[in-house]
Amino acid sequence: MAADPPPGAVRPGGRTARVREAVLQAAGDTLVEKGFSGLDLGDIARLAEVGKTTVYRRWGTPGALAADLLKDMAATSLPRARNGSLEQDLRDNARLVVRTLTDPRQGRLFKALIAASLCDEEAARALHRFYAVRIEEWSGCVTDAIERGELPPGADPHRVIAAVSAPLYYALLNTGEPLDEAAADRAATAALTAARAGAI
Repeated sequence: MAADPPPGAVRPGGRTARVREAVLQAAGDTLVEKGFSGLDLGDIARLAEVGKTTVYRRWGTPGALAADLLKDMAATSLPRARNGSLEQDLRDNARLVVRTLTDPRQGRLFKALIAASLCDEEAARALHRFYAVRIEEWSGCVTDAIERGELPPGADPHRVIAAVSAPLYYALLNTGEPLDEAAADRAATAALTAARAGAI
């Protein structure tokens, strides 16, 4: 018979995990519908059908809740591509970003979380960690390419990956230009060209 977990431990799949899942789902729904300004912990508790005290004790502030949602999103994001070709890997990365940003739910959720990061320090730190996790995951594509001789040894894996998504987020937040497969491929090609030239 398995021993009980020590006091305070989180049992995988147990009540604590179910509460967190329900609360994060409710938080995501609220951010999509109302934005960060509509993220009220009492309302989240009601929507998630959990005790208000539990939500306030565990998260405490809307910023902390947004931060935990970003942590969960980073942990459950898709792994990097492994095509054996940096060009195709970068295209896959760019197309994944475009699919995410144009998804009816995910696109609005990201906009709300970016907005949250502009007015809440905890959300800002979480957003920075989210991007750091995703860039670290995909930087292996560049490291592999350097080992294959596709790029000069001085290429910076993190900067190359950041250069792929930067114009796509710029289009989302600033220019309103269409985000489609063609835009993804242009972003990937521009990053690859700069990397091959030793510019990043």
